[in-house]
Amino acid sequence: MEKINKKALAKALSYAEYRELTDRLVVENKTTGPNQSEAMLHYTKMNGVRMKRLDKTTKLTDDSINLLSQIDQPQTWLVLTEAWCGDAAQVLPVMNKFAAANTNIDLKLIMREEHLDIMDAFLTNGSRSIPKLIVIDQQGEEVVATWGPRPAEVQKMVMDGKLKSMKIENKEERKAFNDEVKVDVQRWYIKDKTIQIQQELLNAVLSKQFA
Repeated sequence: MEKINKKALAKALSYAEYRELTDRLVVENKTTGPNQSEAMLHYTKMNGVRMKRLDKTTKLTDDSINLLSQIDQPQTWLVLTEAWCGDAAQVLPVMNKFAAANTNIDLKLIMREEHLDIMDAFLTNGSRSIPKLIVIDQQGEEVVATWGPRPAEVQKMVMDGKLKSMKIENKEERKAFNDEVKVDVQRWYIKDKTIQIQQELLNAVLSKQFA
């Protein structure tokens, strides 16, 4: 697989730096990326609350700990994200817990809109979907695995929602439906308590690396 530009890695943020950035932006009533609409600002504020909660409550399962032990060589986990992304807010705290549990994982975050060249090399069904994890072997500097943007069950909810939304002609009804899908997605994440996220993410990463 292809290599990642070293300049992008040099500009990447640690998880702590990303959290500091998003918290500061909320205070300034801003978000990342060019879209500074009220909706995006609202999502960013909500995501700050979600990440703060997940930073405190996320616990790795025994299966996750066992899978993490299989990562025995240094690698970089580069994630494309944005502060307004609801899925990223649910997934990034889990990735941070993984990195904290295994020193071979160096978690780095970059903004999608600032690195569209990288994003366009890792599309999901032709879409610039985030968060997108790119696992890089630090020795060979090669991309060895990818994951994202969300667990399979949530991805199906989102894609089915998009198909149904396209058939709704009334703008207000379409917006109400899309808002309902977003609520259903967040309910799924709350019910899951990061369990399926942990399983799918690690299984995807390890199966691609050691296939």
